[in-house]
Order: sequence, then C-alpha cells, then structure tokens
Amino acid sequence: MTLPATMRQVAIREPGPPDVLVAVEAPVPVPRAGEVLIEVAWAGVNRPDCLQRAGAYPPPPDASPIPGLEVAGTIVALGKDVSGWKLGDAVCALVPGGGYAEYCIAPAAWCLPPPHGLSLKEAAGLPETYFTVWNNVFDRARLAVGETILIHGGTGGIGITAIQLAKAVGATVIATAGSADKAEFCRGIGADHAIDYRTQDFVAEVARITAKRGVDVVLDMVGGDYIEKNIRCMAPDGRMSIIAFLKGSRVECEWRNIMLKRLTITGSTLRASPFERKSALARELKNDVWPLFATHGLRVVIDSTFPLADAAKAHARMETSQHIGKILLEVRG
Repeated sequence: MTLPATMRQVAIREPGPPDVLVAVEAPVPVPRAGEVLIEVAWAGVNRPDCLQRAGAYPPPPDASPIPGLEVAGTIVALGKDVSGWKLGDAVCALVPGGGYAEYCIAPAAWCLPPPHGLSLKEAAGLPETYFTVWNNVFDRARLAVGETILIHGGTGGIGITAIQLAKAVGATVIATAGSADKAEFCRGIGADHAIDYRTQDFVAEVARITAKRGVDVVLDMVGGDYIEKNIRCMAPDGRMSIIAFLKGSRVECEWRNIMLKRLTITGSTLRASPFERKSALARELKNDVWPLFATHGLRVVIDSTFPLADAAKAHARMETSQHIGKILLEVRG
C-alpha cells in the first residue's frame, strides 16, 4: 500500500487556550514492532486533551506530543510481529497520543474492531470512555448485579458509557447532571434516577432514593468538596473510584467514615496505566462488552463534530461543559 510522505496534524503551539491548536504538516509515522498505522477517519476529543493543551497533562516521554487518545479508521501498515490484524481492517483504538492527525500509530494490542453495526464515526467515540469505565467501575470498584451506583457527570462521554454499562449488568443507576434537561437525558439513556445538582442536594437525594442506605459504588470525576459528599452517600462496604479532579485534588473531609463504613477509595489514570493492563482491558472489552451493543442496545451519543482543522473549536465546545455525549474530529469521514 503506497502511503504519502506527509500528513496534516494538529499541534500545540504553546500551552494555553484552545486557539494555540494549529494545523501543520508532518511526516507520516512508521509503525514499530507490535504497532499498526491507522489512516484516521474520526478522532475523539476528551478532557485530557484539553488539559494537555493547557500544559497540565504532559504526554508520557515515549508518546507523541500531538493530542488525541482515541481514533477510528483503517489499518494501512503493520509493524513487525503484529498478528490478528491485516491491511484494510477497520479498527477503533486507544492510543498514547497522536490522534489529531491523518495517520496515527496504535499498539496492535489496544485496537478493537468496531462493534457490530457501528460506523467508524460512532466507533471513534468508544475507546477512551469504555476502557476507563470498564477499568474503574467493574474491575476496580467491582460493580455487581443488584447493586446501586452513583455516576457524576451523567451527560459526558464517561457518564453516558457508565450509565449504559451499569444498566446492562443489572445495577440501579443514580446519575447527576447540571440541568433539568440533562437530568431528563440521563433517564432517557437508562438512569433509574437523575439529580440536577444545580437545584438539588445530591446527598439528600441519594439518601431519599436509597432509604438512607446509600450507594454501593460511586464514579467521580469532580473531586474537591464532592469527595466528602460522596463518602456520605456510600453504603457500608461501598467503593468509590476517582478518575479526575475537576474541582481540585486537595480535599479535607471526615476520613473516619471510611473506617466506620469499611469503604474502599480507589482510582486510576488510563494514560499512565501499564501497557499490559490496557492490552488486557482491550481483550475484556472485545469479549465481554462489545456483544452488549447487539444484545442490550448500547449506543454512542455524539454531541457534535468538527473538521480536523477546527480542533480549537472542538476544545472550546468541550470546555463550555454544555455538550451531551462525544465530541469528534472528522479527519477523513
């Protein structure tokens, strides 16, 4: 397969606001052993991309400095020792960076076929959220059938994924969102209860909904004063998984409740997780989760799309927090 020598990609001119993102020409990368080269059709936009652009989330030393952590497209080159994939295969992939480009390197072990019936556009919105939710809600927090989970940020990509997967395994879902319309959306996507945190006290609402028992699992990406509030919401032997700190990571709270309730507090960052852990997550998603798209009607909710050259507008949209669902960049749609 003949490939061009150069491609378009979106670089970060310097740390700063969205307009520091600029389209530039760059050499097409060459896959190393165990890697594939993907001709990108669509790339997902995620909050870690915005943090990286602002200078608050530097990429790992061996990763591309170009933002973008998930892509969907077609395999156009194979590195040595790649098995299970061939040229022309459609894939979606978690990548360590470099997604905002016409061509992107991905570890073969982090690639997945699009679930049956999904387009490349839809598949581009899967990897970052599904790897994150599966790791934190099901592996680390061990959500089980019959339990109750509190999901913050119910209308973001993570929240929508968590709501659908929790319902698919038979859990009761309570979600929070920032308006009455967003709360209604959460109920429409599968949440049993939705709380408008701007007008309602979610601690009081959780107590009412659970008859003061509390929830078994909390998925939190807010941090700050939410940490103590989450602890107050948790049932005995409850588990909380923290994936971000939008309101800050330095918190003060009554930690004695962790002992009194026998709570478990955990968390992770996907980008910094070991290679083999992400490879195992990809296998688990393919075997245990991808079939749910057909059997349980899982779907990808897309808020908006932007051309690759308009990545700055996509970041601005993300940072308004008005979006519902995934924001995507069209590269070769």
